[in-house]
Amino acid sequence: MRPCGWFFLRIPDRKGAESRGDKQVSAEIVSSDTKPLAGQWRPVRLATLLRLRWLGIAGQSVAILVVAFGLGFSLPLWPAAGLVVAAAALNIGLVWRFGLGYRLTASSAAMLLVFDCMQLAGLLWLTGGLENPFAILMLAPVSVSATTLSPRATVIVAAVACALATALTLSHMPLPWRAGEPIYLDPLYVMGLWIALLLGVSFVAAYTNRTAHEARQLADALSVTELALSRQQQLRALDGLAAAAAHELGTPLSTIALVAKERRVELEPGEIQEDFDLILEQVVRCRAILGKLRNLGQEKDPFASVRFDELIAEVAQPYEKLGKLILLESQPYAGKEPIFVRNVGLIYGLGNLVENAVNFAAGTVSIISAWDDKSIRLTISDDGPGFPLDVLDRLGEPYLTTRPHTGQTDPDRPGGLGLGVFIAKTLIERTGARLVFANAEPDGGAEVRISWPRAALENEEA
Repeated sequence: MRPCGWFFLRIPDRKGAESRGDKQVSAEIVSSDTKPLAGQWRPVRLATLLRLRWLGIAGQSVAILVVAFGLGFSLPLWPAAGLVVAAAALNIGLVWRFGLGYRLTASSAAMLLVFDCMQLAGLLWLTGGLENPFAILMLAPVSVSATTLSPRATVIVAAVACALATALTLSHMPLPWRAGEPIYLDPLYVMGLWIALLLGVSFVAAYTNRTAHEARQLADALSVTELALSRQQQLRALDGLAAAAAHELGTPLSTIALVAKERRVELEPGEIQEDFDLILEQVVRCRAILGKLRNLGQEKDPFASVRFDELIAEVAQPYEKLGKLILLESQPYAGKEPIFVRNVGLIYGLGNLVENAVNFAAGTVSIISAWDDKSIRLTISDDGPGFPLDVLDRLGEPYLTTRPHTGQTDPDRPGGLGLGVFIAKTLIERTGARLVFANAEPDGGAEVRISWPRAALENEEA
C-alpha cells in the first residue's frame, strides 16, 4: 500500500531552492517522544466546565421552582434542592481549591462530567425518570465530553449516561402532576424513550467527538504548515535587520575614525602612532563591511523570475541521485512559456509531491508540463503501486497515512505523521491551483494532476 507521505521541516536557502537531508529541522515537528500526536485532547480549563455547570444549576433551580410553586405540582422539593446545592457546593469548592485557570487532566474532567450525569439522574429519579421531558438533558454531559475530551473519556461518560438511563427506566418516583389526576404512560412508550435516549447518547458521542477531532487535526496541520513557511520568512527578515544594524553602526564608527585621526596627528612617531594607524585601517574595513550589509536585499535578484520548465527542473534536481529515472517533458499547446516569480511555498509543495513519487516509484517518475493561453498544467506520475483505494478520496487530509508512526527523522526509514501530502496540497492551492489525485492504471501508477489559471502564477511583467 502506498503511504501518503511524511513531513520533515526543511530550511530553504535564499534563492528558494530547498536543501533536503542535511538541513532538516525535524525535532520541532516530528518527534513523538516530546509531543503528542496532533488532534489529540488538550487540557480543558476548570472555568469552562464550571460555567456550564452553573448554567445547568440555574436551569434546574428555575425548573424546580416553577413546577413546585408556579404549577403547584407535588414533588420532593428538599431532596431535589439538596442535589442542586450539592452541585453548587462542588463548584465553589473546586474554585477555592484550584482556581478558575486550572487545567484539568482527562480523568479529572471525565469525573466531573460523570458527576453531572449522576446529579441529573438523581433529579430525574425524584421527578418521574425518563417520563420527565427534561431527561433529554442527559445528552449534555456527553456532548461536552465528546467536544473537549478524548474518545476514551467520552466512551466512559457515555457508558455512565446509558447505565443511568437504564436504571431510571426500571426505577423512579412518580412524575409530578395535578393532584387527583395521575398520569400514566404505557411501558412500551417509556421503552421507546429509553431506546431513543441511548441512540442519542451514542450518536452525539461518536459524531461530535469525531468532528471535534478532525477540527483539531486541521488546526494542528495548518500550524505546522505555517511553521514551515516561517523559516523562509525569518531568513528574508535577516536582510532588513542587517541593513538597519549597518545604518545604526555608521555614526559611532565615524566618531571613532574622527577622534583617531585627530589624536594620531598630535602623537610623535612610535608604537602608539602605529596603534592608531591600525585603528584607522580597521575602521575602513568596518565601513566596507557595513556598506555590503546596507545593500543586502536591495540588489535585484537575477533569479527572482524563472521559466516554468526551469522551475520544474529545479524542483526535481535534488532527487535525480536517488536511483530513480526522472523524465521531464513539456507539451505546450498555445501561447508563450509561462514566467513565474519564485514562490517558496510553491517550490516546497511541488518538492514534496516529487519526493513522494520518487520514494514509491518502481523505477521511473514522469513530470509533464503543459500550457495554453488560459491554463497551466503539471502532471507528476510514477510506476509504483499507486495510491491505496481506501484513502484515495481522502488524500490531502491532515494526518492521513498508511505508514506506522515511528517518530523517526530519517527519511529513508518508514513511518510518518501523514502531513506531506496535506502540506503540499495546502501550499500549492494557495497559489490558485487545483489538485487531483488518481491512479493511472487499475493496478497502480500514482498520478497527481495540478492546474492553475494562467494569470494566477504567471509574472505579468515578463
